[in-house]
Amino acid sequence: MKKVLNEMKLSFPGLSENERFARAAVGGFVSIKNPRLDELNDIKTAVSEAVTNCIVHAYRDSVGVIELTAKLTEEGVYIKIRDRGCGIEDVKKAMEPLYTTLADEERSGLGFSVMQSLCDSVTVKSKPGSGTSVVLTKRLRTKL
Repeated sequence: MKKVLNEMKLSFPGLSENERFARAAVGGFVSIKNPRLDELNDIKTAVSEAVTNCIVHAYRDSVGVIELTAKLTEEGVYIKIRDRGCGIEDVKKAMEPLYTTLADEERSGLGFSVMQSLCDSVTVKSKPGSGTSVVLTKRLRTKL
């Protein structure tokens, strides 16, 4: 990772209304770098998808803590979203388009695909019973 110019860390309960909070917080933070509107929307949407995954999948029948770290670098933005929920048994399978463990709840299984289409890289690490971390990176065409 390039030199970090600015950083923020948040933790919040995995409640559905906090998806909007995370989206707004990251949007405000990344705005410091004066990104193009499409870049900002891509980042906010990817964060929404990652946080929603924590709320819906990691903490299915409970409310756990979601940790979000965002870093601005010379090239762009690095965002890590972490939960300590149920974890993912097979990350490779979970990242396949249309795969969902909650088909009975009409979930599309496109969360990771959306993140991948909007970011330059998406890295997922998970351990069953210990949680999941998703790292999103996106280069920005502007500089601080």
